Amino acid sequence: MSKLFSKFLGLFRSRTLAGVDKVGNRYFTRVEEIDGIMKEKRWVIFKGEEDPTSIPVEWICWLNGQRTKAPTPEEMIELEARRELIKQNIAILKKKEEEERKSGVRQSKSIGKGGSPDLRSFIRQFPDASFAPKKDEVSDGKDVAKKEERSTEPTGSGKTFRPGAWQPPSS
Repeated sequence: MSKLFSKFLGLFRSRTLAGVDKVGNRYFTRVEEIDGIMKEKRWVIFKGEEDPTSIPVEWICWLNGQRTKAPTPEEMIELEARRELIKQNIAILKKKEEEERKSGVRQSKSIGKGGSPDLRSFIRQFPDASFAPKKDEVSDGKDVAKKEERSTEPTGSGKTFRPGAWQPPSS
C-alpha cells in the first residue's frame, strides 16, 4: 500500500512540464526506474474532454519517442502557418480545376485504356542512342504481319551477347 501511495505522490512531485499546445493540453515527462533501468515517461493531460484527435502531430511524435525534444511554441506557430498556406494552395487548385471542368478544357492528357503513350516521341529524345530502333522497325500497330515475321529468339545490341547462351541457375 505504501508503495502505491509513494508512486501516487511521485507522479505529482517529479513531473516536468514539457509544453502546452494551442488547445491547452499539457505535456509532461519524468524519469523513473523500471527494473533497474532509468526510463523517461511522457504523457498528456487533456484540457477538458479527453480527445486524442486534438493532439498535434508533433506532440504525438514526442509522446511516442520519435522526437527527443518537445516541440517549441515557435516551431508550432511556423508549422501552423505552413499548414494554412497549404490549405490556401489546395483551395486555389480546386477552384482552378473546377473552372477547367466547367469550361471543358483540360491541360493534361490522361492515358487510359483507349490511349497509349507516344513511344516515338520518347525515343526521339535519344537520337544517337544505340537502343533506338530504326525507322522500319518502329511499328504503329498497323503492321500486324511484320510483327508475326519477327523471330521469337532474343536479340541484343551488346558485343558479347549470344542468343540462347543464357541458362537459368541450377540449385
